[in-house]
Amino acid sequence: MTRVWLVTGASTGFGRAIAELAVARGDTVVATARDPRTVADFPDHEQLDVTDTASVDRAVAATVERHGRIDVLVNNAGHGLIGAVEELSDDDLRGLLDTNVVGVLRATRAVLPHMRAQQAGTIVQLSSVGGVIGNPGHAAYATSKFALEGLSEALSGEVAPWGIRVLLVEPGPFRTDFAGRSIHAAEPIDAYTDTPAGRLRQNFRNQDGKQPNDPRIGAQLIVDAVDSDSPPLRLPLGPEAIGRIRDTLADRQKELESWAEIGVATRFA
Repeated sequence: MTRVWLVTGASTGFGRAIAELAVARGDTVVATARDPRTVADFPDHEQLDVTDTASVDRAVAATVERHGRIDVLVNNAGHGLIGAVEELSDDDLRGLLDTNVVGVLRATRAVLPHMRAQQAGTIVQLSSVGGVIGNPGHAAYATSKFALEGLSEALSGEVAPWGIRVLLVEPGPFRTDFAGRSIHAAEPIDAYTDTPAGRLRQNFRNQDGKQPNDPRIGAQLIVDAVDSDSPPLRLPLGPEAIGRIRDTLADRQKELESWAEIGVATRFA
């Protein structure tokens, strides 16, 4: 089946890898970015800034006008933000959440009327292992990805009656621009330098360009999941993500059971 894909943030990273793979297999891909020059090598591209509702609506309308449908929306546009909670400014948080959460909502709301009309579609949400585990120094990013996880879990139940599916992708460290160009940092406070939150800053600098996982392989697994007759809601990618998520869920289960007897004692006497 030939599909029409609309990919946000297609200039680099997973967005570009997914878009290139879909084109190579013969699908129609509308590759989008804030700066359309960065996706001009794709046969079909549009300017799309997820923080601008008019820009989102124009790109979606242009895609439907040219191709008649949107089968897959890939919400890939986003960025990171390093900083302990005390270091984060309101502007830092607003900028991150407007892109990583509200931007996803804008694009999703814009395509849903078309997917409902065609009684089919897949919405791919680029989450993160950081949508399951909150690391010290990455509280803002975890806030955005935890929000995306809850949003998408609810969304999957809302749109299932029309045959629309939601796929949450939870990558670990992949060799994209995320630890470099796509990571922002709050103004540091010296007291946090030699703490887990402070050390995270240096860890990101050190891992940029050295991440162990190949985004092209990750993109293939995402496309395979979109093709699947029974895709998961959540798709962790990379051994680091799977290992950490497995350990975190086991710890949560253990903690839940250790406090369950106390926690259930809430009935009126």
